[in-house]
Amino acid sequence: MQSFTYWNPTKLIFGKDQLEQLKTEIPQYGKKVLLVYGGGSIKRSGLYEQVLNQLKEIGAEVFELPGVEPNPRITTARKGIEICKNEGIDFILAVGGGSVIDCTKLIAAGAKYDGDAWDLVIKKAFAAEALPFGTVLTLAATGSEMNSGSVITNWETQEKYGWGSPLTFPKFSILDPVNTFTVPKDHTIYGMVDMMTHVFEQYFHQVENTPLQDRMCEGVLTTVIETAPKLINDLENYEYRETILYNGTIALNGMLQMGYRGDWATHNIEHAVSAVYDIPHAGGLAILFPNWMKHNLKENPARFKQLAVRVFGVDPAGKSDEEAGLEGIDKLREFWSSLGAPTRLADYQIDDSNLDLMADKAMANGEFGNFKKLNKEDVLAILRASL
Repeated sequence: MQSFTYWNPTKLIFGKDQLEQLKTEIPQYGKKVLLVYGGGSIKRSGLYEQVLNQLKEIGAEVFELPGVEPNPRITTARKGIEICKNEGIDFILAVGGGSVIDCTKLIAAGAKYDGDAWDLVIKKAFAAEALPFGTVLTLAATGSEMNSGSVITNWETQEKYGWGSPLTFPKFSILDPVNTFTVPKDHTIYGMVDMMTHVFEQYFHQVENTPLQDRMCEGVLTTVIETAPKLINDLENYEYRETILYNGTIALNGMLQMGYRGDWATHNIEHAVSAVYDIPHAGGLAILFPNWMKHNLKENPARFKQLAVRVFGVDPAGKSDEEAGLEGIDKLREFWSSLGAPTRLADYQIDDSNLDLMADKAMANGEFGNFKKLNKEDVLAILRASL
């Protein structure tokens, strides 16, 4: 295990009927509130009106930024930054899923930065301060509600990058499983795939002596595997929604990655794919991750075997580590397919015409990956296997 410091200042407010805590949390920061949300699902569900009623009760002056995209755009974040600067916003409230929260993080940092917010995403500059913000989560997936990371797309340049800052942790996040009841089946599936890939990214590392971390990762994975088939057939089941919502947060709030650095190569490749084709993030990950696994199986066969045996119930008797590991990878693919996740890039009408472009975008900052460094040929091999 490596030395580490763990720090997470986000207050997690979890459970039924917790929205009223907005009236306690927000007044600490001021009266002018920017409400950020997506395509309108919060209006259809009634959550929008509930939030406005809470803000009205504390006498907040509310400004709105609707229309945050599933792969949030720098152009949308710039609109929010302009509102914050022009109106003297005190606090930002993100109501939605990970994309809304990711966009809000850039707005919060960009509102206190004199240059273009894209500078922060490409690490040309680093945030010196940020507006405070909180979240009301409506989708179990990204874990953005309890971490400082964000992913932003520049559609004009076809670039999509992850970035973050110690200043972009939410002050609080309200997680009521009821607010996820209206998430459609396909997005529910994508969310569960996403949280599983976050765990895989952390599970595959080369640091020795991480038995507790391994078991924690495996616990999240097995819980999702046990719950997912039941949830997709009973979308308004409170217990299933509660379980998956909590799993999504734990999967990426830093707890699983104490003492080592995870890989994160597959996320980098997917960002390149969806920067060019604008496909659902988790859909891309469902396609790419088993192929990343097969490409890197020989790098540490024992680790793949451990995952296969402990999480996917593979019987290792009479099998080499590689054989057991490969069986586990196949079982992962079968599981995601059984939920309805995509298996090939062709499912999104993606062919081999832009393989080189996507590989170049993935390689924008050089070789990457902490389990195994990938070069352009590695990326191309994984993409070809994913067609």
